[in-house]
Formats: sequence, structure tokens, C-alpha cells
Amino acid sequence: MRYTFTVYLSEFLSPSFVTCDFLVIRQAQIEAELDRNWKRLLQGLSFYKPPRSGQIFVCVCVSYQGLDEQQSVQILQCYLQEDYRATRNTLKAVLQDERQSQALLLKIADYYYEERLCVLRCVLHLLTYFQDERHPYSAEYSNCVSKLEKDLVSNYRQQFESLSKSEAPTWETHGNLMTERHVSHWFVQCLKEQALLLEILFLYYAYFEMPPNELCTFTRLFKEQGFGQRQTNRHLVGKSMDVLVERIGYFSSLILVEGMDIDFLHKCALEDRTEQHQFYDQQDICKEVDQMLLTFGDISHHGPVLLAWILLRHTLRPEEVSSVIRRLGNTTLQLGVFQYLTNMLQALGSTGNNCTASTARMCIYGLLSFVITSFEEETLGSQQHLINAACEVLAAPSLAELFWESPNMGLGVILDSAVGVFPYKTGPLLQLLTALLSDKSTAKKVYTFLDKMSFYTEAYKHKPNDVISREDGTLWRRQTPKLLYPLGVGQTNLRMPQGCFGLVCEGKQLSVGEQGFLVRWEYSYSSWTLFTCEIEMLLHVVSTADVLAHCERVKPILDLVHKIISTDWTVSDCLLPLTSRIYMLLQRLTSVINPPVDVITSCVNCLIALAARQPGKVWSSLHHTGFLPFAATPLTNMAQTISAEGMKAGNYGNLLVLIEQPRGEYSVTVAFLRLVTTLVKGQLGSTQSRGLIPCVLLVLKEMLPTYHKWRYNTYGVRERIGCLILELVHAILNLSQEGESEGSAPSLQSLCIYSLANTEAGQAVVNIMGVGVDTINMVLAAQPSSGGSEGPGQVLIQTVKLAFSVTNNVIRLKPQSDTASPLEQALTQHGGHGNNLIAVLAKYIYHKHDPALPRLAIQLLKRLATVAPMSVYACLGSEAAAIRDAFLTRLQSRTEDMRIKVTILEFLTVAVETQPGLIELFLNLETKDGSDGAKEFSLGEWSCLSVVLELLDSKQQGKYWCPPLLHRAALAFLHALWQDRRDSALSVLRTKSVLSCFSALENFSSKRRYEFWSDYVRDLVCVACGGEEEGLRSLSESQMLISAWRTLLILSTSHSEVMHLKDDTVRQKLFMDVLEGTKAALLMSQSVFCLRLGSMMVTLLLILLKQWKSVLVSAPALLPPLSLMMESVLHAEQQLTDRTKAKLLSALILALQIQGLNGGEITQLPQLLLCVCEMVQDEALALIDSTRHTIQRGDVQEDSMETDSPHFQKDQQDSVCVLALHLSKELCRADEDGEQWLQVVRKLPVLPSVLSALELSLRSKQNLYFTEAALHLLLTLTRTPQGAAAVAGAGVIQSICLPLLSVYEGPSNGATQAFVRKSQDAPSWPGVYRLSLSLMESLLKTVRYNFINEALDFVGVHQERILQVCLIAALVIVYLDYILFSLVNLCYLCQTCTYLLHNKKMLHHYLQAKNGEGLPPGPHPQRVIQPAFKEQVEGEREEVESKALQAVQCSLLKILSKTLATLQHFTPDCCQILLDQYRTLFVLSFTTPAFDSDVAPSFGTLMATINVTLSMLGEVVQRFQSLLMFSMENCFYVLISQAVRCLKDPSVLPRDKQRLKQELSSELSTLLSTLFRFFRRGSPSSPASGLLPSPQTKPPTPGSKATPEGQEPFIQLVQAFVRHVQR
Repeated sequence: MRYTFTVYLSEFLSPSFVTCDFLVIRQAQIEAELDRNWKRLLQGLSFYKPPRSGQIFVCVCVSYQGLDEQQSVQILQCYLQEDYRATRNTLKAVLQDERQSQALLLKIADYYYEERLCVLRCVLHLLTYFQDERHPYSAEYSNCVSKLEKDLVSNYRQQFESLSKSEAPTWETHGNLMTERHVSHWFVQCLKEQALLLEILFLYYAYFEMPPNELCTFTRLFKEQGFGQRQTNRHLVGKSMDVLVERIGYFSSLILVEGMDIDFLHKCALEDRTEQHQFYDQQDICKEVDQMLLTFGDISHHGPVLLAWILLRHTLRPEEVSSVIRRLGNTTLQLGVFQYLTNMLQALGSTGNNCTASTARMCIYGLLSFVITSFEEETLGSQQHLINAACEVLAAPSLAELFWESPNMGLGVILDSAVGVFPYKTGPLLQLLTALLSDKSTAKKVYTFLDKMSFYTEAYKHKPNDVISREDGTLWRRQTPKLLYPLGVGQTNLRMPQGCFGLVCEGKQLSVGEQGFLVRWEYSYSSWTLFTCEIEMLLHVVSTADVLAHCERVKPILDLVHKIISTDWTVSDCLLPLTSRIYMLLQRLTSVINPPVDVITSCVNCLIALAARQPGKVWSSLHHTGFLPFAATPLTNMAQTISAEGMKAGNYGNLLVLIEQPRGEYSVTVAFLRLVTTLVKGQLGSTQSRGLIPCVLLVLKEMLPTYHKWRYNTYGVRERIGCLILELVHAILNLSQEGESEGSAPSLQSLCIYSLANTEAGQAVVNIMGVGVDTINMVLAAQPSSGGSEGPGQVLIQTVKLAFSVTNNVIRLKPQSDTASPLEQALTQHGGHGNNLIAVLAKYIYHKHDPALPRLAIQLLKRLATVAPMSVYACLGSEAAAIRDAFLTRLQSRTEDMRIKVTILEFLTVAVETQPGLIELFLNLETKDGSDGAKEFSLGEWSCLSVVLELLDSKQQGKYWCPPLLHRAALAFLHALWQDRRDSALSVLRTKSVLSCFSALENFSSKRRYEFWSDYVRDLVCVACGGEEEGLRSLSESQMLISAWRTLLILSTSHSEVMHLKDDTVRQKLFMDVLEGTKAALLMSQSVFCLRLGSMMVTLLLILLKQWKSVLVSAPALLPPLSLMMESVLHAEQQLTDRTKAKLLSALILALQIQGLNGGEITQLPQLLLCVCEMVQDEALALIDSTRHTIQRGDVQEDSMETDSPHFQKDQQDSVCVLALHLSKELCRADEDGEQWLQVVRKLPVLPSVLSALELSLRSKQNLYFTEAALHLLLTLTRTPQGAAAVAGAGVIQSICLPLLSVYEGPSNGATQAFVRKSQDAPSWPGVYRLSLSLMESLLKTVRYNFINEALDFVGVHQERILQVCLIAALVIVYLDYILFSLVNLCYLCQTCTYLLHNKKMLHHYLQAKNGEGLPPGPHPQRVIQPAFKEQVEGEREEVESKALQAVQCSLLKILSKTLATLQHFTPDCCQILLDQYRTLFVLSFTTPAFDSDVAPSFGTLMATINVTLSMLGEVVQRFQSLLMFSMENCFYVLISQAVRCLKDPSVLPRDKQRLKQELSSELSTLLSTLFRFFRRGSPSSPASGLLPSPQTKPPTPGSKATPEGQEPFIQLVQAFVRHVQR
């Protein structure tokens, strides 16, 4: 048990625990806990005993808490175990320090206060769900409540009375620590307990009848206590406690009203049997209550009690108590009872338990219905107050449905009254109808109600001239028709015809300040047309003084439109005339000087509802209005975007700065953030998404860093805005990568990532995460109730969770960089004494309210531990050990959320590799010297290994079941220890029985347990689906066992070695058992359980088919049983079997591919063909309806969360329709002669259905998967003459020819169909075009002349496209030819350079000829030259000529090196050679290179090039040696590549290949020996380092000692090639 019962059981029964960890605690355990502790619940707060005596620290606790010594010790122990944020070793030092011990005592007191509240919350939880059949533990709760029923009320009433009368503690009675602040804290706790006790009593009496004497007792008690306002300690009530005092008054009033049983009283009155009411014969009690209630009237809480008592007395004894009723009635109206009811329900709905609020609304609904039925509306005060209360009551969805069951009774009277003044006053009726919208059925009723109005009420100051009336003036008749709105010709308007009668309404009051009378005309019209006119009128007067009056009429219209579209999208088409005007209205209203903020908010709310389904349409209409921020100049790069250069704030930005921020009200900002988030989630196209960049930039740059500094008038709005900002960012970061924009302009996602990582926006998120667990707990403690879902504490928790998720995603998606971003620096910045963000994140482990908060914090820690260069252990400082203890406490808790445990283990798994200090802290290994002198390790008290081993201990599985996810995480942690070679931890693990699960798996194989359990599960499925319920204890347990067996088999398919399941015979046997079980589930019964079980078994069957193909080739025939299953599910309920059908179709396709037809025929083939074709036909027709519906709505994407809408077929790769087409194709292939298909086509019109769906899909460019599958089927059918004739005769040319134009002419209609081609086989619209061409070709080949006209029609329609394709192909061919021509020229250039480098005399001759060209003609003058001078001149000339020759050789060498480097890039590597896509560049000969261009470059050219470069290595200066080596290496690579290409070329004769091998072997061997001699003298380095395919070793400096012979990579390559050709 976790600690004392209260908090333990409150966690045990918490909704988060029930939903998140349902599989961990079974119903039997819940029942056992409740049976063991129900008396503790019955005692409630009286369990805690008053103190006796004591002298130690516990005595201080006793005196401060007013608690018994033994219970004080228990509280102290539990606090130290669960909430003490330090290690136990520090406790002694804390107790010795007076200051720290006092702080500890105050924290223990807070812990004790929370403990007292927890026991009450447990009882509240039981009463909330004990009659809820949807709750998994409702039966156990009901049993417990039946035990509490007898004495619960008396016990809790006494406790409430005791609390209300208890004296406040003082320092004399409770010690020196009881200061004034702590006394106030005590009183807040006292008020919370009173409110919780009354809430429990109210829920109790909602289910159980209150005896009359109890009503009298409670009335007396609440009167004395003043409905919470006459507390004994009322002098302590501060402003912050007013909410709790009001809450006590609310529940006091509700208990008394519920005790009068007004619902039953109303029923008795309607059926005229009032004597059956429990108060009918209780005259004495009634008179006593009369006397008490006559003294009421000074407190607003008295109002509902007086109103209910008036009804009771008026209904049961009207003649006896008329004077009392009159006095109480006047008092009730003076108290403003209906305003009070409105305020009460709003308060309970915003901060209370949802069940409590719904129960309160149900109670008040009965009260209001009976009041309105019993009394005239005019006597009840203001109609608006009555309508406000009714609308607040109808906020409960079930009550709106209940109202429409009898709309003419109860609250229907108010509705009739509101209709009577419509449309003179639009507000009352529209306010009521908006509240009556709860689901699709009520939405349709509201729409129909307003669409068929029969009366039109308007005000007149005097009778107009075109009306005649009776003498008494009460009945009017119109003499001429009248346009009801002064709008222009051609605009929407209402026209009241001539002859309409109007009744002057007597007693109907006009609005304040108006004079005249109301006339109600008998005129039928649609209110939706009237609403359109009202909006049109507002557009006309938007800049005049009448704008405010018209805004007051239009706002209820917009609110109704928003609610009805949000509730039922199907009516949006009917409202298009109205919704289309909202954009213009928004544009004009935001442009005026003093814009009406509330109407603008309503406009934006309507657009949010529309954008949820049609984001593209809303965006295209909205971005022209100027409301949203926009970019005045195109966005080109991130720097420009982030600087906001050229960005305009739009009308919204101006409204925020000029109106909302000065006022402190932000309704438009809240709506703006929701609108942008909705548009982002709508997955707009890249162009539209770029249009949202200014909006997002405004949020990131101007709102997120500063929103917490704005002025706010309402508490909680700041937190709500922060939460909405982070929701927007979170939505952007979770967008799919396919929606990213192309080009240099940034995408929404990259903008968010950059802004958060590098600007103030990221620091704002860091500040949100740094709020800390203590602040959150303080906000939660300040709430009047912790059961709400929308309080400030819950909003703050949601905001922090979003901050965690956003930060995690930014770090995950941020591009890799060598420098840390400002966000990463802020996250990992160290601070003293654990004062840094890492420590704050780790301390969220102390949060207990929402398990997702610590889980997300740990996930972020895991991410930081992986990517950030910092030590988590160092960041935690002195608090590291305490935080570790908290982690392990939650990890080993039996009631903890399983996902937190998994996340903790994943964090520790990462820490094994990245956080050595932290993992040593968690391992907590103790050392001691062994007997042999070596160190021995053992587990410390706080070692995580102890917890992990306990999770994996098979002996503990019966006591505490470890779910698979948790089991896997524990094993992954141990694997990380092994992989990281943590020898100390592994040495401990070797002494534990960790691997017991693996030995059990081995026994499964050796002891033939696989076969046993396979038979058992097969029989279990047969029994469960055969209706033999006497053989089964629980269907749910049977399903759990079958699910476990399925998981085991799925694991065995991918881990057969570990699972010891490698025997093919055993695997085949297991598969056949699964097949038989699946057959039993789908054939024996059509119950929901059997269909779901069958779906689960079919999934397993499909996985085994995919993984065990080789095993199942020899298995018995699979098609017959699969065919029977398909026929069975074909006629079952569609929503239950869609996924099953898809899996069965996939299984049939796989079975056909594995086994074929087993010899050519199966008896089921005709029936299977017929069955599949029926399915294809039905699905094709459904797809047609779905596509037409989509086109009409203009919305491609359907809401996947929609459950109540009619079934629409969706185009998916694994949809039933697509898979049925693929199976049809496979069966068509199996039916070789096509006779079976021909018979089916004659019976069913399947081809016309498919072609109709294909035509519609092509025209709308939707349903890509269906289109490709259908074309594949048609293409397969056309392989036989009969099939081709059938396809042609069904009108294939009409269905494909013209519609195919949409595929390549128009843009894609919807983002979901804009496919990017990712692989050659991926579906794409160009692929559809190619398939269509192939189909036409196949038909032309098969049908021949009978299809020639259709084929010519097809070519004629698509001639431009075909010519474009041919032109592109021709251009590609020209381009390839150009590349080939250039490569040939490079080969010739290589040959020329080699020739000139090899033949120095020729090169020298060319140089002399070039120099001689400048000499003048004629003889030269003769001079006598001395011999010595002559030798000197000749030497200088030779030196000049040598330098010139070297310069030319260097230039030629550079040209040669670049030529060879280029050829090296265009010659194939080893993998590309196999593709046969490269032509040979060199001729297969070994002639020496020539200067003549007529001699083609050959392998001799390459050999000569190598010889030339090798010969030049020893001759030229050293600075050219690297260039020579580079040329030689490239030449070797080109030579070897071209040689291998020739050897692999089948067109080359074998004798030529043999000659090539011989020549290369001889030549290359000679070259290698020459190279080895050269390298011994010292080799130069090549500039090809990193360019050639083989890696280069570090080159030695020129002249250094040569490397070993085989060390040069290109030499190794040549040696390997020589060895290859010498084979």
C-alpha cells in the first residue's frame, strides 16, 4: 500500500488512473480495496482523532494539527515516504535546526490537510460514477455505495456541523507556530472541507430520496449557519475565501431544492396524483418549514429554496397556504432568484466536478420547468433573466435533447414567448436556440425551426397608410406588398405579400425608451434569409451612428451560426449566403474608428468553425480582407522574414495595439489564435502556408515574448493566451514534412524552429517551463475545487506541458550545428544550488495532479541528455539523491501511471550512455572486499536495479502485472547496461534470475507448449463464438488471452531465434490453427463480439501470411476457407467489418501469390469471383457518392474523428475498394481463359460501375489509389479477346478519353491528392496517364481493327500531350548525344596530348616552326663569330628552348590531367557496370596513339598515357610530379573501368575478351614492376587525395623514404585487377 489509505485510494480511483493504467489494476483488486476500506470512507473526517499528550517532535505535530499521536506518526511516516523532498539521511539535521524543523512541520500540516480532502474526494468519485455504465468499475463502486448508503448522510452532516462550529486554533491551543497567516490557512481548509461535504451530500440526494424530516433538519442547520455566511469564525473570512463561502451556499441551496423532489412533484401534478408525493401527508413538517422559510430573505442563497417551496406548497395545498405563498413569492423575486441561478450554474460549471455541475443543471431544469408551467411568465420578473437562467441550464447536452422531446412544455413556454417578439427582438430567441444546440439531431431541429417561421413581429409608432384594421384596431390587413429591409434591387430581401393579417399584441412592452405597439403578422418566411438581410443591413450602416444597434441584432445571429456549424457541419451549405458575407463584414468592422470587438469576435469564431472543414476556402476568402497580418513584399529568405521587413500587422494587429491592450480585454486575440491554429491544422498547400507566415511571425515576435506583460482585467486570460500561443506553435511543429514549402522562402515549421532557437520567443518558452512544480501546486491549492478541467491550475499545467513538447520538438527538428543555439544555452546553463532549468525539470517528478506533466518533463530531460554537452548530475547539485528517490518511488508504485514508468526507464536507458554520473547515482551499487581480495558489488537501498528486477520477476507477475510496454522498457535498460559494458552492474545481474523469461520460451519449444496453446486458443475461439457460454467464465478474459497469444506469435515472426520457433512443421500447424479459429469467429455468429474477435484474428492471419510465405507453400489449400470467410463478412454491418474485409482481401491476394490455384482450378473460384465483383460494384458506387459529396462541399479531406456521419468511402491504399480491385486483378490472372470472368460480367454490371467511378475520379482528379487499381484491372482483363471485348463494349473510351485531360491540365483539387513521386512504383497522376496509354495499346493489340476508331479518337484528344512527351524524349536523346559527342572529343584530346608528350621531337619541331613564323624573308647577314662565343650562344638558346618545351609540356600535362579527371567521372564504377547503361569510350585495340584524327582512341592510348607519365616522373622538375601522379591514377581508373565494361559486354566476342586480358596482363605487369622500382626511390604525392574512389593514405613528402610497395591505394587496385584478368 502506498501510504495511509486516503491518498492511496484517491489515486486508485482517479480518472487518469482508470483511463491510463486500466490494465494494471483489475476489477477484483478494486473490489478488494473497497471492501477492505469502505468503513474508512464512511467515517470520513471523523477518522482523525483528537490529541492526548506527548513531548517530542511528534507532540509538536499533535498540537499543531490537533491530531492523535499515533495518527500523527503515520502522517509523518507517509510524508517522509511520499512528499519529503530530501534524502532520509538529512532528516536528523533538519530536526536539530529549529528553523528547518518549523518549515518541515508546516509542510507536514499541508500534507495532512490534503490527506483529509482526499478521503472526501474518494467518496465523491464513487458517487460520480457508481451509476455510469460506461465506467469500467461501476459495479464495484455500486456495491461500495450500497454499504455507505445507510449512515453516510448522518455522519457527514455531523462533520459539517462540527466544522462550521469549530473554534479557530490559536497559539495558546496549538503552539507558537499557529500565527495569523496559518490560522487563515486553517480556515481555508475548513471551508474546503465544508464545501466538499455538502457536494457529496448533494450528489447523494440526487440518487436517493430525502425523507421529509431530513429536509427539516437540513433547513434548520443551514438557517443557523447562514448558508455558509454565519460561520463561527466569520471574522476570518477574507476576500480570497469568498468563492468557498459562495460554494457552501450554493450546495446548501441545492441540497434543499433536491430534497423537495421537484421533478417527482411535477410528474404527480401532471398526472393528478399529488397525494403520492412524500410531503403530502407531512403537515407538521411543512408548517415547521413554513415558519423557518418565512424568516428567509436576507441572503441570495434563499431564493431557489423559497421558489421550490412555493411550488411544493402551491401544488399540494394551494387553498391552505395562499398567504404564505404570496409572501414567499414576493421575497423570492426581490432576491433576484433567476440571476442567482445563472451565477450559481456558471460558477459550478467553471470550477466544479462535471458530474456535480450536470446534476445541478438537471435539478434547476426541473425547478424552472415547473415554475414556468405553474405561473404566468409576466409574474416572474424580467424575461431576459429567465432566459439567461434557462440557457445556463441547457448547457448540459442531455437537457437540450430532453427539451426537444416536448418543446411545448416547461421551458418551451419561454421559447414561445421569445418567438412572439421575433424578429423585433432577435436576442432572446437566438440565445435560447443557441443553448438548445447540443448534437446533430438538435442542430437539425433548430435549423428547421428557424427555416419555417410563421409569424413576423414588428413595432409601429402609429398605423401606416397601407394597412386597414378593424374598428377596435386589434386586427390589421396589409393592402400592398412590402419589402421588409431597405436594400437595393437584386439584393437578398424579404417581401411581405398583400393581404397579410397582423394582430396587435396587447400587453407586450416595447424596448426601453420606445413608444408604440407591436404587431404580429401571419407571414411565413425563413429566418436564415432574414439573418442574411440583417448582416446586409449592418454592412450598409457600418460607418453610421446606427452601427451599434445593428451590431446588437447581428451578434446573436453570428453566435448561433458558429454553434450550429460547429455542431453539425452538414447545414453549412444551406448557410452559404450568410457565411459568405462574414468576410466583408469582418473587413468593414475592423476598419472603423471604434470597432465593435464583440461582433468581430463572433465573426472570427464563425470562420474558425468553417476553417475546421474547409481551411483552403476560408484562407482564400480571408486573406483578401486585410484582417490578418500580411507581407507587402515577397519573402525570399529567413533573414528577411525574421526581421519582419515589409510585414504589416493588418487590421487585427492594429486592433490589438489600439483597442484590446489599453482595455485589457482580449476576446479577438483569443479568437485570432484559434483561427490561425485551425488553418495550420488544416494542412494548407505550400503557397497558402507561406501566407500564414506573417501571422505566425506576429505571434512569435510580438506576442509570445511580451503577452505576460499586458494589462488584463479578467483573471485567467493571460494563462489562456499563453496556452493558445503554444498550441499554435505545437501544431506547426507537428506538421508533416510533405507540406514544407519549396525554394528559399522559409516554411512555417522552419520559421518556428529558428525563432524559438534563436530569438526571445525561445526564452519565453524557457520561462514558462521554469514555472516549477511549487507554483503549480499553489495555483491548484487556491482553486475552490480540484475536480474541474478548465480552472487556472489546469490551464497552467496545459501551458507547461505544451512548452515541454514544443521545446522537445524544436531540439529534435533543429538543423545540426557546431554551435549551441541560445535556446540550448538557456536550457543547459548551470546555476548554483540546483538553481537551473535542468533541476526545475527534474523536480516536476514531485507533481501528482496530472501524470502527463512529469512524463513530458522527463522526455525533455531525455532529449537534453542525448544532445546537450552537460552533466545532469551536476545540474541537480545537492538535490540529486532526493530527486532519484522520487523517481524510484514513482517507478515502483503499484498505482502509478504506466507511461511515467516507461518514460523513466527510457530516460535511464539514455543516461547509461550519455550521463555516467547520473546512472551511477541511480545504480547505487555498494562495494565490499570479497574473500579473494576482489571487489564485490551489491544493490544499495535506492538502486534502480532492484525496481527493474522486480518488474521482470516472473514470480511477481500474479501480484502485479507488468504490461508489455513496461516490460520492454525494463529489458531495454538492462540491454543498455550490457551494451555500455557496465561491469559492476552486470556482475550484480549475474547473481539474479533475470533471464527466466528466456528459459520459459525455450521450454515452449522443447516441451511442445506451442502446439498445446495453439490448440487451446483455437478451441477457445470456437467455444466463444459458438455460443457455448457455459464453458467460459468471462468473454473479456478470453479475449485478453487470445490477444496475448496473438502478440506472442507476431513476435515469433521477427524473432524466431529468441522465441525458439524455427520448425516449419510447427509453424504450419500454428498457422492452420489460426486459420481455423478465424473461420470460426467469422462464420459461426454475426455478433459484435465475434466480429471484433474475427478482426483481431484476421490481423494475425495476415501477418503470418506475410512472414511465413515459404512455410505455407506446401500447406493445405488456403483459398477455400478464406473465400468462405469473405462471403460471410460481406453481408455484415459495414462499420464493423470494413477493416476485416480489407484484411481478408489482403490475405486472399497473398494466398493467390503463395499457392496460386493449386493445379489450376478450385471449386470456389466462380463463387469467389462473384463475391469479389459484388464488393467491387458496391464499393465503386459508394465511392461515386462520396466523391460527389466531396465535390459539392469543395472539401477533399474528411474529418477522421467524425463518428455519426453517414459512411463515405475513402480512397486509401488499403481501403476495401482498392484491395478488392487488386484481388480481382489477381483472380483475372489466375483465370487463364477468362471464362469465369465472362460469366461474372454477364451477371453483374461491375464494369459500368467501375468505369463510372473511374470517370468521375479522373474528372475531379481524386481517388488516385482507386484510379490506378482500376486501370490495372482493366489492363489485365484486356489480355484475352473476351475480356478486351467486354472492356471496350462497356464504354472504356468514353470513361477515360476526355476525363483524362484533367489529370495533366488542371491543378490538383485538394491537398491530399497532390502526390509527390517517391519511387518508381509509387502512385502518381503521371502514372495514371501512362497506364491509360498502356490500356489503349493493349486494347488495340487485342481487339485490333474493331478498336481503331476509338484509338484514333484517343490520340486526337491527347495529341498535344503525346507530342510534348515525344519532344521531351527527343530533347533528352539530343542532350545524351551531345554528352557522348563531348566525351568522344575528350578521348581524342587525351590521345593528342599523349602523342605530343611522347614524341618530343615533333613537339620541338612545332615550337621551332611557331618561332620561325615571325622571321622576315630573305637572307640573313653573315657575321664571323668566335667559337667560344658561339658555344655560349648555343647553350643559352638550348636553355631557352628547353624551358619553352617544359612550359608546353606542363600545359599539355594539365590538359591531360583535367581530361582524364573528367573521363573518370563519366566512366562507370563497379556497381554501374552491371546496369549496361554506359557505352565503351575506347576502341578494343592496342595501337600507339597518333596525331591523325582518323585513328580512334583505344586501350593503347591509355597504356601509352601511363607509360608517358611514368617516363616523365624522373625527368621533369619535382613540382610537376604530383600532377603526373594525378594523371596516372586517373588513367589507371579509366583503363580498368573501360576494360571491365568490355569484359562484361555480351556483344564483345570471347576471343576479343581473351586478347584484352592477355594484353592488359602483360602490359600492366610491366608497368607495376616499373612503378615499384620508382617508389623505392621515393614517391610524390598526388593532388587526387579525396577525389579517387579508393581512400588515400597520408602522402610522404617528396624525397622521403618510400612507402611499402602495396601501400598505395591505386597500386592495390591495379594489382587486384591484374590478378582478376590472369585467372
